[in-house]
Amino acid sequence: MRHILFTLKDCNRELLDDEEFIRDTLYVASRKCNAQLLAMNSHKFQPQGVTAIAMLSESHISIHTWPEKGMAVCDIFTCGDHTDPQVGVEYMKMVLEAQNIVSNEFVRPLE
Repeated sequence: MRHILFTLKDCNRELLDDEEFIRDTLYVASRKCNAQLLAMNSHKFQPQGVTAIAMLSESHISIHTWPEKGMAVCDIFTCGDHTDPQVGVEYMKMVLEAQNIVSNEFVRPLE
């Protein structure tokens, strides 16, 4: 099981505040990770910000955005040799136009 926790910095602020775009981003990221999407839930905050989670057969992808700071805090947690969460991380960094990323990966044993 691989768990990547990452913060995207200096992102496109408009995209960070677009709930539909964030949902689409998680959908495509799950496909790129080779994971099976089970369900998705999201919430648009006022005056700004979005939180979304994609529930995967292999675990989850989550994002919490702060448009006013140009920042998103995310994680991708997958299990199975067929998944590659790093591909999802790179995709999310690209589409949110992040200029910087802070990332930590954990390999979590099943025992």
